[in-house]
Amino acid sequence: MANFKNNYDLEERVARFGEEIILFCRRVKKDPIVLPLLVQLIKSATSIGANYMEANGASSRKDFANKIYIAKKEAQETKYWLRMLSVYYPNELEKLQKYRQESHEFTLIFHKIVRTIKDKDSKEPDAIKILK
Repeated sequence: MANFKNNYDLEERVARFGEEIILFCRRVKKDPIVLPLLVQLIKSATSIGANYMEANGASSRKDFANKIYIAKKEAQETKYWLRMLSVYYPNELEKLQKYRQESHEFTLIFHKIVRTIKDKDSKEPDAIKILK
């Protein structure tokens, strides 16, 4: 498994996380009960990086904040699916917990980014806000 903690390049970090989730889902035992959970996990986990990439190409500050907020929501959803899979795959608990921790860290990072943007926007004079 990739060492997420030592990587401060967020673009690379979210991409590697998505790749790790795909590899995990490919490797584990599948049946009709768990398959929908795996599909949801792949969707939400890979969407974190996709929305972060879109944020980096945003056309405005508001668009950037919105994409980061969506990435945060996807990270939260990913934590949920990982929790559900922890019940189904008790032998994978350690790995799933590491993924949940990484999702949690993404949630905190994206929350801080959105909060910083909102705080800066609230401190700007009204004349500048109108120009945006």
